[in-house]
Amino acid sequence: MKQRLFGAVLSGVMAVSVAMVGAQAQKPTSLGAVKIVRNVMADGKPLAAGTYMLRVSDEMPKAVVGQSSDEARWVEFVQGTTVKGREMATVLSKDALKAMSKAKTDASTPPASIKVEELKGGDGYIRVWVNHGGVQYLIHLTTAK
Repeated sequence: MKQRLFGAVLSGVMAVSVAMVGAQAQKPTSLGAVKIVRNVMADGKPLAAGTYMLRVSDEMPKAVVGQSSDEARWVEFVQGTTVKGREMATVLSKDALKAMSKAKTDASTPPASIKVEELKGGDGYIRVWVNHGGVQYLIHLTTAK
């Protein structure tokens, strides 16, 4: 009886260890490089103007009422090996993009591209729009005052 219990506990510990190793081995998805030309706020913290590699974090955001868990992801702004900031991105599949912009089917960026736009006449927001494998990531950054 004790051997069976020990075997069951050991199996459970090994399964958790294997799952943890698998999760650690999963690398965040790289979206490409982006140049931010103004100081901005990302996740409520300052992010200096500069060139960053964007990557989708493996950390999932808290669920928002009315959205599925795959409609938002944290995107990190990385220089070298250091994460300088992060911001929540809205994630749009091809179908969601079509539904959102029936009048404008060209609203997205071309495949495998990144577009940076200043919104509200340059005094409010910068939108980073990434098309990665047909999935659109929309990141909105407030300009730092």
